Amino acid sequence: MLEIRGLKKRYVRNRLALDGVDLAFSPGEIVGLFGENGAGKTTLLKCILNYIPYTGDITMDSEPVTHKNIAGISYGSSNNTFFAHLDILEHKDFYAMNFPSFKEQRFDLLVDFFELPKRAQIRALSQGQKNQVETILALSQGADYILLDEPFVNNDIFNREDFYKVLLGLLQLDECIILATHLIDEIKNVVSRVVLLREGKILADKTTETLENEGLELVAWMKELYGYKNRVEQFIERAESVNGEK
Repeated sequence: MLEIRGLKKRYVRNRLALDGVDLAFSPGEIVGLFGENGAGKTTLLKCILNYIPYTGDITMDSEPVTHKNIAGISYGSSNNTFFAHLDILEHKDFYAMNFPSFKEQRFDLLVDFFELPKRAQIRALSQGQKNQVETILALSQGADYILLDEPFVNNDIFNREDFYKVLLGLLQLDECIILATHLIDEIKNVVSRVVLLREGKILADKTTETLENEGLELVAWMKELYGYKNRVEQFIERAESVNGEK
């Protein structure tokens, strides 16, 4: 289990990006990590990876996350954090050399499925293809906890739909995927649990089964929690008032 207790992260000018976050993630889950811009989603993932300093406790199987067990967590984003001059197969070799649990067959299956040019250097790929490669590497590393931060940016709707189906088909009982994205409506049938962040705090944490049993539709439920409808209505009223003064 991946456990987070009392997590706080403070940035410059004393801004609190995460404020007392408590969470636990278990194998077999696909968790949707949602929130407005600046809510703390990416910061939370970077804290889990121990990329940035924080206060609080983050443990994996009751052990602190360090260089000794970090291979149990993989990370894919839209930042394309790999070697531009290497081709796709050379990245595969690099991962296989550094991660003993690397899933070579899964990697090959995904690269073939998305028809990626195996001998093309990363810098020669489109932005969407680069994102696909980074996500494939994260899914193939052999980690128990797979963190994906907006992995579908720059991919068209058809490729995104394929990825959603792939995620459902790939997940094994010993794996957990934590997916931070703004494409909520697209993945509402993919995730098994929803964690909502707002201003660095946990606003809500529910399984999709619970939402269904309570008769709640995900996007409508989120809008209500965030007060989205009220803000829009207030804006429209103010806009009508301003227009009326002209």
